[in-house]
Amino acid sequence: MAEQFTVSQIAQLLNQTLSHDITTVRNATDSLDRFSLTPLFPFYLLSISTEGENQGQKVAAATYLKNLTRRTIDNADTPSNVSKEFKDQLLQALLRAEFPILKILVEVFRSIVVAEFVKRDLWPELVPNLQSAIQNSNLIKGSNSTWNTINALIVLHALVRPFQYFLNPKVAKEPVPPQLELIAKEILAPLLAVFHHFVVNALATHERAEIEAEKVLLTVCKCLYFTVRSYMPSALAPLLPSFCRDLISILGSLSFDGTVSQEDVYLTRLKTGKRSLLIFSTLVTRHRKHSDKLMPEIVNCILKMVKFSMNTNKLPFLSERVLSLGFDVISNILETGPGWRLVSPHFTTLLESAIFPALVMNEKDVSEWEEDTDEYIRKNLPSDIDEISGWRDDLFTARKSATNLLGVISMSKGPPTEAAATDFLSASIKRKKGQKNKSSKQRRSMGELLVLPFLSKFSIPSSSNASEKKILNDYFGVLMAYGGLQDFLREQEPDYVTTLIRTRILPLYTVAASLPYLVANANWVLGELGSCLPEDMSADVYSQLLMALVMPDQQDTSCYPVRVSAAGAITTLLDNDYMPPDFLPLLQVIVGNIGSDESESSILFQLLSSIVEAGDEKVAVHIPHIVSSLVAAVSKWLTPDLEPWPQVVERAIAALAVMGQTWEESRPEESESNESQEKWDVGQVAIGRTFASLLQQAWLTPICSLDQQDQQSPPSSCIEDLSTLLQCVILSVNENHMIEELKVSELLSVWAEMIAEWHAWEESEDLSIFDVIKEVVTLGSKFRLKNFIVKEMPSPPAPPVPHRSIIEGIGTFISEAIKQYPSATLRACSCVHILLHCPTYSLETEGVKESLAIAFSRAAFSHFIEVRSTPDSLWKPLLLSISSCYLCYPNIVEGILEKGCEGGVTIWASALCHVSSSSFEPSLTEEPEMKLIVMTLARFIEQLLRQGKSVDDSLRNCFTSLLEVSVRLKEVQDGKEDEDDENDEEEDEEDSDNDDSEDYDEESEAEEYEETEEAFLDRYAKAAEENASIIEEGDVDDQELEIELGQLNDVDEQKVVLSLIERYHNVLIQGQALPSHLMVNFLNAFPDYGSFFL
Repeated sequence: MAEQFTVSQIAQLLNQTLSHDITTVRNATDSLDRFSLTPLFPFYLLSISTEGENQGQKVAAATYLKNLTRRTIDNADTPSNVSKEFKDQLLQALLRAEFPILKILVEVFRSIVVAEFVKRDLWPELVPNLQSAIQNSNLIKGSNSTWNTINALIVLHALVRPFQYFLNPKVAKEPVPPQLELIAKEILAPLLAVFHHFVVNALATHERAEIEAEKVLLTVCKCLYFTVRSYMPSALAPLLPSFCRDLISILGSLSFDGTVSQEDVYLTRLKTGKRSLLIFSTLVTRHRKHSDKLMPEIVNCILKMVKFSMNTNKLPFLSERVLSLGFDVISNILETGPGWRLVSPHFTTLLESAIFPALVMNEKDVSEWEEDTDEYIRKNLPSDIDEISGWRDDLFTARKSATNLLGVISMSKGPPTEAAATDFLSASIKRKKGQKNKSSKQRRSMGELLVLPFLSKFSIPSSSNASEKKILNDYFGVLMAYGGLQDFLREQEPDYVTTLIRTRILPLYTVAASLPYLVANANWVLGELGSCLPEDMSADVYSQLLMALVMPDQQDTSCYPVRVSAAGAITTLLDNDYMPPDFLPLLQVIVGNIGSDESESSILFQLLSSIVEAGDEKVAVHIPHIVSSLVAAVSKWLTPDLEPWPQVVERAIAALAVMGQTWEESRPEESESNESQEKWDVGQVAIGRTFASLLQQAWLTPICSLDQQDQQSPPSSCIEDLSTLLQCVILSVNENHMIEELKVSELLSVWAEMIAEWHAWEESEDLSIFDVIKEVVTLGSKFRLKNFIVKEMPSPPAPPVPHRSIIEGIGTFISEAIKQYPSATLRACSCVHILLHCPTYSLETEGVKESLAIAFSRAAFSHFIEVRSTPDSLWKPLLLSISSCYLCYPNIVEGILEKGCEGGVTIWASALCHVSSSSFEPSLTEEPEMKLIVMTLARFIEQLLRQGKSVDDSLRNCFTSLLEVSVRLKEVQDGKEDEDDENDEEEDEEDSDNDDSEDYDEESEAEEYEETEEAFLDRYAKAAEENASIIEEGDVDDQELEIELGQLNDVDEQKVVLSLIERYHNVLIQGQALPSHLMVNFLNAFPDYGSFFL
């Protein structure tokens, strides 16, 4: 009865989690969390998920079980320990569960499979039990079976899914895991015979196909795809020919004439066809040894299929996706020698009957242009100007894949061969530097022999034939084709590309008003060819694109895609180092068109960012004159109650941030005239005032619009770019009255509160925050900032509990940043020294400084404990941060270290000595680092001696390190430290780079060769090894941030060391075995200390 009561109680709590009352949900969740600690809890959840009172309760139980499993298994540092009984019951539940519950429970199964079966090769009963369940399931054995075939296959799919990637990618020839071999032998191999039977029946009853049989075909194909994606189990290799012929039969049963109804049965058949093509691509690219003999049949099947590309205008998405994959398979086949020989005889037919029909404009294009321009742009005019653009998975169209195949054909010069690779490698060794491989020039590519001659047959539209629909549609396809020939055209002579653009693209702009569809494509093509445009062509192309950027709408036809594609193409030109003679006309066009339409303004702001980044100082002179207009435009979209902000606001703020940075970087050098400096200062103040008004609207308006007791932080959108704007405001302050005029204190208070609550840690989002912190402390030392160290008490009737001060909010952010990704840790540790030593703390504010030191030392030591097993580049910043805290409050910090880890003080001191060694990398290089360590070690040694500690190995190591660092610091201060002359090395490296580039040029002209499977695996393993050695969020080894010691700079560290030795030399020196070379070096640097070493 107790067990029944417990199950009932859990079921009741699960029902409560579905309540609309937040308090009820929270209380129920807390109770479930307490129950989750009991060993029977997962069993109860599993029972409820399959036998619950209602669907909501079942889903809640399954979902909680999934989340519990992820917490206890996926995130556990120790091996999982799931009982055999639970695993058996889970498998039984999976085989019987209804589909909505099955989808959730299979996630539980997958987590356990990875932890128990894949990683540890446990659960020996799994494969036999699943094999038995499949063989005795309802669709295989008969309707009387209690096991569901679809469920069993879904479980099999979850079982093989972890094997889709190499388990140990660093091994070049990793064998097939024994678990996968067992699955293939016991389950998959017998299943393929059943699969063949289902295929035969499905094709025989095509008009009355059954949905369950189609689901079996689809799920088996998914299982085989994941099985062979990386490995090839030995039990499957002999069965591939018959299996592939079954897949070919399935593909042959598909219809692409647009007349088949989109019922669930046929949609499932289409999905099976899609998966079949993915399997073919995998076999061709990954398992050539097994697929070469099957290529003729595969090629024949797909060539028949892709000829239906002429019907893409009336095909639904899934059917078009299957055609798209057909083109992709042909592209993969062309990369192989046998494949090239099979496909090349069909090049002409393929181009005329399949590829080009997929490129021409059709009714669907016109409809999308008119009804959903954004969708049209995403599919047909992708560029970097818009983040939503690009060939996403759901946008893989037959046109895109056909364009890609055309590019592959145009680059081919004959069948790739392994012999060609061997001959080239031996010849390249003998070839002298700078000597070109002339043999490759003698072999003409298919682009020159076939593709361009075919495209030249289509006449360019002009004013005389602009109304002829077929000419326009066909030339649309021609332009799409040119966009796919980027790699081919890059290899041609500049005159070749110039002639093509002058004769086949630029003339379209003379009749642009009547050809918006073609002009948009022309813009896109010019953007695609931006990297191979001859220098003398760029100016002409730029002038045409500038006119297209302001092309007005034509009566009932929107020209928005024309303007967007022009913006993308201009961005590409700028990225490829084209500099307009004058940026002002372009800036005037952009500023003049921002504000009318939200979507278009968003694109223009993105373009503006690219222009400012590319133009740099050439654009900087115009920034003070345009920022006010831009801020006025964006202000109307900046609503205080909207979170997140619209995309146009985010892009506007990003553009303004780039402009602010560019203006700061244009600051005149000290050697320039006073007039230049004064002019720059005026511009800086104007920019600061403009940005301050925008920040006040973004941050202060939301607060003012709320009652005082309901105050909350404003939206944290765009914190990175808004921090950059705030930095510009701070840098513009040159007099005390500007603090109040620009409301700097108020802005900083809001900003500090925002970053204190910051949790979305990401390197690209956080960098400018650290820069602002340094400027805030500098500003606080120059001018009086309200609420800087201690926040003033709010006025009545608000409760007398002040919010965080500016520096307290910053401190909270820094404490969290120390524990984040490596480069954040490095920057945060650099800020620790600034916050502790640069502000002037009074007796009344000393408590704030103490709380900062406590938080910083706790965070830094916690992170250090995590990384202390292997000395790396994070040791130094973390240990120096603790040192700064220690100098402020040694007793408090010692207590924190001991509480953080047993023997924490000794661990920290020993590591600090290790970092102080000249052999440690990265070594101490900066004077402030050495000064800080000298002062810290001196204070630490004095603390120990005051406490009556005897000189043991730990104290002796500290004193030895103190002497060593003191000598190195003196050498730096005197300018005696030798610096390695790296100029010769850099020149050698440049020569080496030049040699490499020459070799690359030679290799790029070599004959095409086919990469062997062994070469692919070796390259794959090396890439995995290299990627594993890279710190995910940025490598801090290459980053050195000089620390600022503030008031500690006034301390004479030599006097500190001298005072220590004077008072304790009889303990520290006399009778101690100090290294002789160290004593010599120390006395040479400090001869006045000689009497203490006698």
